[in-house]
Amino acid sequence: MKTIILLFSLLFSLPVFAQKSRGPVHGQTFGSKPDTTGVMPVAKLDEFMGKKPRVSVAIRGKILFVFKEKGGWFTLDEGKGRTISAHFKDYNVMLPVSLNGRTVILDGVAAKQFNADDGQHFAGNTRKSSNTSGISFEVNGLYVDK
Repeated sequence: MKTIILLFSLLFSLPVFAQKSRGPVHGQTFGSKPDTTGVMPVAKLDEFMGKKPRVSVAIRGKILFVFKEKGGWFTLDEGKGRTISAHFKDYNVMLPVSLNGRTVILDGVAAKQFNADDGQHFAGNTRKSSNTSGISFEVNGLYVDK
C-alpha cells in the first residue's frame, strides 16, 4: 500500500518539476550588478554625450530585440524611431530572449560609432542611413526593472 501511494505521489509530482521557467523577473541581474545612482533615460544619452566619443553611464531603456543570447547582443529603443545596439563586455553572459519588450537598467560604456554616410556625398552616394543612432553600448551589468 505504501509503495502505491509513493508511486502515485511521484507520478503526479513530475509535471510540477517539468514546468518551464517563466523568464526573467523584476530585480534579476545579468553580468555584474549595475550602479543605479544617476540613472538617465536612454533618450537623453546622445545629448549627454555631446562631442565625447566614449562615456561611462547608467541608463534606463526598453529592449526591443535580443538577437544573440550568448554574449547578450540586443537593441535598445532610443525613441523617435531610433535604436542603440548593445552587447555585454563579458561574452559568457547568457541573455534570455524573453527580455524582449522589458524595461532594464544598464551600466556600461556608450561609444559613438563612425558613420560612413557622413562622407558619402563626396563619393556621389546620397543613400540615407538606417534608423540606428550611431551609438553602441558595451554593458557591464543589466538589471530587469519592469
